[in-house]
Amino acid sequence: MKSLIKQIEVIPIKIPLKREYKGSHYSMTHRCTVITRVITEDGIVGEIYNGDEHETQPAVVDMILNRMAPLVIGKNIFATNEIWETLWPFTFDILADRKIALNAMACIDSAVYDAVGKTLNMPLYRLWGGARDALPVMVIGGYYTEGKDVDEEAIRRDIETFKAMGAAGCKFKVGGRSPQVDAERVRIARQTAGDDFVLAVDANQGWTRLEALQFSERVRDLNLRWFEEPCRWSVDREAMRDVRMMAGIPVNAGQSEVSAAGCIGLMTAGAIDVCNFDASWGGGPTAWRQVAAAAAALGFEMAHHEEPQISAHLLASAPTGTFLEVFHPDRDPLFYEIVEERNPFVNGYYKVPDGPGFGIRLNREVIEKYRVDR
Repeated sequence: MKSLIKQIEVIPIKIPLKREYKGSHYSMTHRCTVITRVITEDGIVGEIYNGDEHETQPAVVDMILNRMAPLVIGKNIFATNEIWETLWPFTFDILADRKIALNAMACIDSAVYDAVGKTLNMPLYRLWGGARDALPVMVIGGYYTEGKDVDEEAIRRDIETFKAMGAAGCKFKVGGRSPQVDAERVRIARQTAGDDFVLAVDANQGWTRLEALQFSERVRDLNLRWFEEPCRWSVDREAMRDVRMMAGIPVNAGQSEVSAAGCIGLMTAGAIDVCNFDASWGGGPTAWRQVAAAAAALGFEMAHHEEPQISAHLLASAPTGTFLEVFHPDRDPLFYEIVEERNPFVNGYYKVPDGPGFGIRLNREVIEKYRVDR
């Protein structure tokens, strides 16, 4: 068996969304990603897509093809740690955008693992430990309506739509209005959802420590699964620790960290209960699994920021894995259009694909329609 990497290919994808989606201090108009193919001398093709970095997409593509691929070609796909360590020094340049290198690493790391799974004819969640074969689904929603503080009709429509999709819960956007206004929005969501529907909130680092505590006081009775990234980035670790200790709601963070060590630091600092490190933003499955191992050893839960095509296998393999995060099809058309024969959501759960590697096939027509390198 010649499991050596022969070639690496990438295809950048950009899909316009039907409307602008606004969170606390950001907005989205397109869904972007990079498809990476790792081709071995045996003819195995590891193929998966990673990330949503529309502004840095060209730089990520250039990094993969012109800087990283020459160092990886010829290596054995089973030497995953060696490949990862070979690419890690690209993050050392203090004058560069470190996230470009990390995203590029994630693309290669993920495609290599897909090739490993296909070579062994084994789904990755089994290869990585197989803690479970299905995951509860949480839809990310609750985006703001332009010109309205509280759009009750839109909130109720969103929650009903997510329930009709077969989801178990919703991660609801807050942090873009005052604590009082956002507490009212979340209360409407809970009233619409009922007691059996899981409801979490995500401030995307939108508030000060005091504002996060003011919000928490107003929603203490709403049985929130977690309060994600409640506080501004500049002092988030210390502020989240205080919110966690005083608010009575579990705190979730990690997507804004770019290293496994950073996430482990959140755990040991007492700043979080749940870690939602993003493999596509933080160097790939190799890095995410380092965090998951620490979380299991230290007694913390693991989540994953979006990216269901990647996260399903990671979360299913982790002893303390939680929810599969997805978007509505209008917010993430990729997952619903590019993944062929996607497993449906049934009674709140998504069955992890059991084909080899990541277990999914990508739709060639969709790829050709939205690729931006033609």
